[in-house]
Amino acid sequence: MRLHQLELYSFRNYSRLNFELTEKRLLVVGPNGVGKSNLLEAVELLGSLRSHRASSDQDLISWDKERALLRATANNTEELQLELRRKGGRQAHRNQKPLLRQLDLIGPLRCVGFSALDLELVRGEPGLRRNWLDRVIQQLEPIYSDLISRFGKLLRQRSQIWKQSHNFPLKDRDALLDAFDSQMALVSTRIHRRRSRALRHLEPLAATWQQRLSNSQEHLELSYLPGSLLEGEEEEESWRISIEQQLLAQRPHEEKLGRCKIGPHRDEIGLLLNGNLARRFASAGQQRTLVLSLKLAELELIGKLFGEPPILLLDDVLAELDPTRQLLLLDAVGDSHQCLVSATHLEAFEGDWQKHAQVVEAELLRAM
Repeated sequence: MRLHQLELYSFRNYSRLNFELTEKRLLVVGPNGVGKSNLLEAVELLGSLRSHRASSDQDLISWDKERALLRATANNTEELQLELRRKGGRQAHRNQKPLLRQLDLIGPLRCVGFSALDLELVRGEPGLRRNWLDRVIQQLEPIYSDLISRFGKLLRQRSQIWKQSHNFPLKDRDALLDAFDSQMALVSTRIHRRRSRALRHLEPLAATWQQRLSNSQEHLELSYLPGSLLEGEEEEESWRISIEQQLLAQRPHEEKLGRCKIGPHRDEIGLLLNGNLARRFASAGQQRTLVLSLKLAELELIGKLFGEPPILLLDDVLAELDPTRQLLLLDAVGDSHQCLVSATHLEAFEGDWQKHAQVVEAELLRAM
């Protein structure tokens, strides 16, 4: 996959940008705060419809504007456009045609992002690991984001039922919860199955990368620890019935504490290094290597399934790695991927990387 041209209007601190990418490697250089990450974030949005840095489109639109516009030309022929509006939501276009579903924008610009924030994957809260796995699955199956959105709405609506339960006769409340249990069990099953399946595909790839990056000193295991009791094979109907029964059984707890304790919102991804929990026992260097392995596995899996390597976005991540790991990462990427990198300086990019890269200063980009 290849990004050829990027246009931004009123996006973050870019009032206007029209920029052509002439090499497979782009190095965006400059001090912190000048917009390097914003440029890579725009590519991530066009490729996945998501940003790892913002939860609301309001944060992406220049503060004095009502809308932002992102355009890209990919693979020579694909024209992608995403309009963000303060009122009225988003509007996506592909090859100048409006899309009824934003998800139809995903495909020509698949990308894998790696930022300093990702280094918290190992030692951070379970939600960070769930979000990482969800982003991987969305690249493989864009419709998956609808499942996550639907589950989130069901969970919030369920919480409201308990908050307002004093307004319902007991019989009516239970009937309403029965209906929610049925829907939540089905959506939960489909999320559990996809997360479990994706992790099975990622584990051997990540384990191989961990061995390679640690000179065969470290063995990595990934395990799926679901927030529902899942027994037997991945059979949708049996899992659905089981989860529905679990939701019913935990209602006394839910009524007392106001929290639903069954479902994918309580999933965890176990990361074991040489048989020990990486979050507790791995050194800082080992944790960084582990995150590198996860990201390289993600990159490899997407490339294998779609027959072409995705774009790699490295957002100021080299500053967080020691020189040895910097070289390991750059060598691992090689020439197979288009790679967009932000950095504060060029010292880490020696030899071929800098020689065969398009180097631009972020402050000059903002002046375009």
